[in-house]
Amino acid sequence: MNRTYIPVEESFARWRKDPEFMKEYDALEVPFAFYGARVHANLSQAELAERMGTSQSAIARLESGQIKPSTRTLEKLATATGMRLRIVLEAA
Repeated sequence: MNRTYIPVEESFARWRKDPEFMKEYDALEVPFAFYGARVHANLSQAELAERMGTSQSAIARLESGQIKPSTRTLEKLATATGMRLRIVLEAA
């Protein structure tokens, strides 16, 4: 059986054009936000790790949700990806 594989980054770029997808994506937890920031900056896990002063395996654990980032780690992520960190508290 022949299978065609599409890189995740290519699929994500296509999905980002769908407003409904982006609405749901934005509602996801930190691991997806971590991944999304990296993809937005067009960085590999190793490149992001280097910019943040950590290891590629630490980035993988953050993206998989195995560990939760501190505020300082989120600040480093924002700086490394050219983004701005915004933390919002909302009523449940």
